[in-house]
Amino acid sequence: MSQVNITTTKNTVTVNGETRVVTVATQGPQGASTDIDTSSAVDNSVVYYHASSGTLKADDTTTKLTLVNGGNF
Repeated sequence: MSQVNITTTKNTVTVNGETRVVTVATQGPQGASTDIDTSSAVDNSVVYYHASSGTLKADDTTTKLTLVNGGNF
């Protein structure tokens, strides 16, 4: 295996005598950071925000039917 000697000064990198300018970028978070709890979801569940757990939920108590038949919305 060959040896690589690296020296750095700010954004300039010298590798085995060749100097290059290097820009490093890191990728940020991807997608939504809120968890979605579907463990109790049933057919026609409606997704809602549950503040005390800080998650989005879909369960058997909030469905299209409960919203239409006297639901609170």
